[in-house]
Amino acid sequence: MLSWAVTFLIIAIIAGLLGFTGIAGTAASIAQVLFVLFLVLFVIFLAMGRRPPPT
Repeated sequence: MLSWAVTFLIIAIIAGLLGFTGIAGTAASIAQVLFVLFLVLFVIFLAMGRRPPPT
């Protein structure tokens, strides 16, 4: 998921440099959503891994 966020960020940067502001804004928004989703899932799985095993 993080790789998708980086991919959309690179697309947004390239589109912004070429003047495609609509595509750049959309790609940046998608990258931001994916990155936040990645962070939320990372924290959840990190917390789940710290629990002791059920007895």
